[in-house]
Amino acid sequence: MRDHLLDLVEHTHDLGCIDLVKIVGDDKTTTISGIASDVSVVLQAQYAAPVAEFMGTFGMPNLGKLKILLNLPEYRENAELAITRREDGTPEGITFQNANKDFRNSYRFMSSQIVNEKLKTAKFRGVTWQMEFEPTVAAIQRLRMQAQANAEEPSFQVRVDKGDLKFHFGDHSSHAGEFVFQAGVTGTLKHTWAWPVAQVQNILALTGDKVMRISDEGAAEITVDSGLAMYTYIMPALTK
Repeated sequence: MRDHLLDLVEHTHDLGCIDLVKIVGDDKTTTISGIASDVSVVLQAQYAAPVAEFMGTFGMPNLGKLKILLNLPEYRENAELAITRREDGTPEGITFQNANKDFRNSYRFMSSQIVNEKLKTAKFRGVTWQMEFEPTVAAIQRLRMQAQANAEEPSFQVRVDKGDLKFHFGDHSSHAGEFVFQAGVTGTLKHTWAWPVAQVQNILALTGDKVMRISDEGAAEITVDSGLAMYTYIMPALTK
């Protein structure tokens, strides 16, 4: 279970914009859902195999605290992590105990009623994806460089030019930059859409195989297969 929790924290809290997720688990699937506080990212994920300990519906709040507990030296080897449950069987939290049984902590879940209210949002209605590709390591590094060179810009624009997908920063009336993120894409974009730099960068920096999709209806999607779970990040375009 510890590996599943570490994977979850990396692919949610470490983005810097998600600190609460909802878990729904049964004997067939275990799913994760969440949304950024500014609604810039909607997360839908599913573990590759059901996680027996995550049976039920509950919320995981304060993921920063969970990350701290998971990484305490006392709990890195031979620690006991256990799910506690209420009398009716609903998940209540996680207890942590070190190998010597002399160092303990507890992490409390959020009830299904509260997490459902907290994460209440319209479901993604689905769009037609104009392009789909696997971002290269080189492209991700070049995005990082342009973000550093244009640190004052919170977003970048996306356009297709002669078959190449280009990311553009800034305004040519002042400082600006652009580069080819993906050459030779199939499909085109009639509109010029913008997305937040930090969120896209942080998702592309996650561990796992990635596929990126872009729609001319104003949505982008990045899937990240960590090996333990498939994480899908949906980002509505910014109005610019």
